[in-house]
Amino acid sequence: MATTSTLWFSSFVIVLVVCLFSGFTADESTSKRTYVSSLPGLDGPLPSRLETGYVTVDEENGAELFYYFVESEGDPGRDPVLLWLTGGKRCSVLSGFFFEIGPVKFVREPYDGGGLPRLRRNAYSWTKVANILFVESPVGAGFSFSRDPRGYDVGDASASLQLVKFLSKWFSEHQDYLANPFHIGGDSYAGKIVPIVTQMISEGLYGR
Repeated sequence: MATTSTLWFSSFVIVLVVCLFSGFTADESTSKRTYVSSLPGLDGPLPSRLETGYVTVDEENGAELFYYFVESEGDPGRDPVLLWLTGGKRCSVLSGFFFEIGPVKFVREPYDGGGLPRLRRNAYSWTKVANILFVESPVGAGFSFSRDPRGYDVGDASASLQLVKFLSKWFSEHQDYLANPFHIGGDSYAGKIVPIVTQMISEGLYGR
């Protein structure tokens, strides 16, 4: 039987999907970005701009990685850009967004089933000093998907290569951030992926 915490989180994610994908079609997903100014359950606007979108990382199979880019609350044009990955292998990066370093957190309170869970600003969010690029990786995590089932067959090395390809494409469309310091971090299983991605970047694969 599902717990109350599971139920309210599921309800929230359903509403979040509606907010993020309103007017968003699959054919447009490789080029269209969505800007989110508020979230259900949050009293007031987000503390800084939130951008979401897809980047194609496997043209043959139609695999795309979904991302959340949260601008720094300080000086976005000069503050570091941090790529953040979540462990658990195919766990959604929303766990890092809402439970760890993101701009908002859930209000911890009993759920009575009468509405959506409430959100509050995270006083210790890393977005106060950095631009954070949360990426749903590997394919199959969160909202990342593949049109061909073969696109889900990725391991640590191939998923890391897709992340480097993601970064190359993302920065080519966000060139205002190319001069910013760049860092890569993550938790749990991401500890295996971060060093691989870092090495690939240092070796110049796909460039930046």
